[in-house]
Amino acid sequence: MELVLQKFGPGDFDDYFRLVSDARVMAMITERAIPVDEARRDYRTLLATNDIHPEFGQFRILDSEHRRFVGLAKLELPTADADTAELGYMILPEYWGRGIGSRIARQLIARAEEQRGLRSLFAIIDPANLPSRKILINNGFASREFRDFDGLPGEVLERETGSGMARD
Repeated sequence: MELVLQKFGPGDFDDYFRLVSDARVMAMITERAIPVDEARRDYRTLLATNDIHPEFGQFRILDSEHRRFVGLAKLELPTADADTAELGYMILPEYWGRGIGSRIARQLIARAEEQRGLRSLFAIIDPANLPSRKILINNGFASREFRDFDGLPGEVLERETGSGMARD
Protein backbone atom coordinates (compact mmCIF):
# COMPACT_ATOMS: atom_id res chain seq x y z
CA MET A 1 0.00 0.00 0.00
CA GLU A 2 1.38 3.37 -1.01
CA LEU A 3 0.69 6.18 1.44
CA VAL A 4 0.11 9.83 0.66
CA LEU A 5 -0.12 12.77 3.03
CA GLN A 6 -2.76 15.44 2.52
CA LYS A 7 -3.29 18.33 4.91
CA PHE A 8 -6.48 18.20 6.91
CA GLY A 9 -8.99 20.73 5.64
CA PRO A 10 -12.38 22.06 6.75
CA GLY A 11 -14.24 19.05 5.29
CA ASP A 12 -12.14 16.36 6.98
CA PHE A 13 -13.49 16.47 10.55
CA ASP A 14 -15.17 13.05 10.28
CA ASP A 15 -11.82 11.35 9.61
CA TYR A 16 -10.21 13.21 12.50
CA PHE A 17 -13.07 12.32 14.83
CA ARG A 18 -12.89 8.66 13.78
CA LEU A 19 -9.36 8.60 15.19
CA VAL A 20 -9.69 10.66 18.36
CA SER A 21 -12.99 9.07 19.40
CA ASP A 22 -11.44 5.59 19.33
CA ALA A 23 -10.29 4.63 22.83
CA ARG A 24 -7.75 2.15 21.38
CA VAL A 25 -6.06 4.88 19.33
CA MET A 26 -6.07 7.32 22.22
CA ALA A 27 -4.97 4.85 24.93
CA MET A 28 -1.33 6.00 24.76
CA ILE A 29 -2.09 9.63 23.92
CA THR A 30 -4.81 10.95 26.23
CA GLU A 31 -5.83 7.67 27.88
CA ARG A 32 -9.43 8.40 26.79
CA ALA A 33 -11.55 8.85 23.71
CA ILE A 34 -12.25 12.50 22.90
CA PRO A 35 -15.93 13.56 22.92
CA VAL A 36 -17.29 15.37 19.85
CA ASP A 37 -17.46 18.89 21.36
CA GLU A 38 -13.84 18.72 22.52
CA ALA A 39 -12.80 17.21 19.19
CA ARG A 40 -14.44 20.09 17.30
CA ARG A 41 -12.50 22.63 19.40
CA ASP A 42 -9.27 20.72 18.87
CA TYR A 43 -9.97 20.49 15.14
CA ARG A 44 -10.37 24.26 14.83
CA THR A 45 -6.93 24.61 16.45
CA LEU A 46 -5.53 21.98 14.07
CA LEU A 47 -6.81 23.92 11.05
CA ALA A 48 -5.31 27.18 12.36
CA THR A 49 -1.95 25.46 12.93
CA ASN A 50 -2.07 24.04 9.40
CA ASP A 51 -2.05 27.62 8.09
CA ILE A 52 1.32 28.43 9.70
CA HIS A 53 3.46 26.86 6.94
CA PRO A 54 2.62 25.06 3.68
CA GLU A 55 4.89 22.06 4.38
CA PHE A 56 4.03 21.62 8.06
CA GLY A 57 0.90 20.77 9.98
CA GLN A 58 -1.33 17.75 10.45
CA PHE A 59 -1.99 15.49 7.51
CA ARG A 60 -4.45 12.79 6.61
CA ILE A 61 -2.65 9.54 5.82
CA LEU A 62 -4.37 8.01 2.81
CA ASP A 63 -4.00 4.71 1.00
CA SER A 64 -3.19 6.15 -2.43
CA GLU A 65 -4.84 3.34 -4.38
CA HIS A 66 -8.20 3.32 -2.60
CA ARG A 67 -8.07 6.84 -1.07
CA ARG A 68 -8.99 5.26 2.28
CA PHE A 69 -8.23 7.16 5.47
CA VAL A 70 -5.51 5.38 7.46
CA GLY A 71 -4.59 7.91 10.14
CA LEU A 72 -2.99 11.23 11.02
CA ALA A 73 0.60 12.36 10.50
CA LYS A 74 1.93 15.41 12.30
CA LEU A 75 4.92 17.59 11.42
CA GLU A 76 4.00 20.73 13.28
CA LEU A 77 5.64 24.09 13.91
CA PRO A 78 4.48 26.19 16.88
CA THR A 79 5.21 29.41 14.94
CA ALA A 80 6.23 30.27 11.37
CA ASP A 81 9.84 31.04 12.37
CA ALA A 82 10.37 28.08 14.72
CA ASP A 83 13.46 25.95 14.20
CA THR A 84 12.01 22.85 15.90
CA ALA A 85 9.01 20.81 14.77
CA GLU A 86 6.98 18.09 16.44
CA LEU A 87 6.62 14.74 14.70
CA GLY A 88 3.76 12.38 15.50
CA TYR A 89 1.22 10.00 14.05
CA MET A 90 -1.98 8.13 14.91
CA ILE A 91 -3.05 5.07 12.93
CA LEU A 92 -6.48 3.45 12.85
CA PRO A 93 -6.39 0.04 14.58
CA GLU A 94 -7.26 -1.91 11.43
CA TYR A 95 -3.90 -0.72 9.99
CA TRP A 96 -1.75 -1.52 13.03
CA GLY A 97 1.11 -3.97 12.54
CA ARG A 98 1.67 -3.15 8.86
CA GLY A 99 4.75 -0.93 9.23
CA ILE A 100 2.79 2.24 8.52
CA GLY A 101 4.15 4.11 11.55
CA SER A 102 7.73 3.50 10.38
CA ARG A 103 6.93 4.56 6.83
CA ILE A 104 5.18 7.72 7.95
CA ALA A 105 8.01 8.62 10.33
CA ARG A 106 10.49 8.32 7.45
CA GLN A 107 8.29 10.44 5.16
CA LEU A 108 7.96 13.16 7.80
CA ILE A 109 11.69 13.16 8.52
CA ALA A 110 12.43 13.47 4.78
CA ARG A 111 10.00 16.38 4.52
CA ALA A 112 11.64 18.07 7.51
CA GLU A 113 15.13 17.56 6.05
CA GLU A 114 14.06 19.49 2.94
CA GLN A 115 13.11 22.58 4.97
CA ARG A 116 15.81 25.17 5.45
CA GLY A 117 16.19 26.53 8.95
CA LEU A 118 14.79 23.54 10.81
CA ARG A 119 17.26 22.53 13.51
CA SER A 120 15.52 19.55 15.07
CA LEU A 121 12.47 17.38 15.44
CA PHE A 122 10.93 16.12 18.64
CA ALA A 123 8.26 13.58 19.48
CA ILE A 124 6.32 13.01 22.69
CA ILE A 125 5.20 9.49 23.50
CA ASP A 126 3.77 7.56 26.41
CA PRO A 127 6.82 5.76 27.87
CA ALA A 128 4.80 2.52 27.69
CA ASN A 129 4.37 2.88 23.90
CA LEU A 130 7.29 0.62 22.98
CA PRO A 131 6.41 0.26 19.26
CA SER A 132 6.47 4.05 18.74
CA ARG A 133 9.64 4.36 20.79
CA LYS A 134 11.31 1.71 18.62
CA ILE A 135 10.23 3.51 15.41
CA LEU A 136 11.66 6.80 16.67
CA ILE A 137 14.95 5.32 17.94
CA ASN A 138 15.39 3.47 14.62
CA ASN A 139 15.00 6.82 12.85
CA GLY A 140 17.69 8.66 14.78
CA PHE A 141 15.72 10.03 17.72
CA ALA A 142 17.21 9.92 21.21
CA SER A 143 15.50 10.20 24.56
CA ARG A 144 15.87 13.67 26.08
CA GLU A 145 13.57 13.68 29.11
CA PHE A 146 10.62 12.18 30.90
CA ARG A 147 7.99 14.55 32.21
CA ASP A 148 4.36 15.01 33.04
CA PHE A 149 1.99 16.31 30.31
CA ASP A 150 -1.33 17.38 31.81
CA GLY A 151 -1.15 14.60 34.38
CA LEU A 152 0.01 11.93 31.90
CA PRO A 153 3.50 10.44 31.64
CA GLY A 154 5.53 11.44 28.61
CA GLU A 155 8.92 10.83 27.09
CA VAL A 156 10.40 13.48 24.81
CA LEU A 157 12.67 12.19 22.06
CA GLU A 158 14.66 14.47 19.77
CA ARG A 159 16.51 14.25 16.46
CA GLU A 160 18.64 16.89 14.76
CA THR A 161 17.97 17.67 11.13
CA GLY A 162 20.57 18.24 8.47
CA SER A 163 19.17 21.52 7.20
CA GLY A 164 19.82 24.01 9.98
CA MET A 165 20.49 26.93 7.59
CA ALA A 166 18.73 30.26 7.51
CA ARG A 167 15.37 30.31 5.74
CA ASP A 168 15.02 32.12 2.45
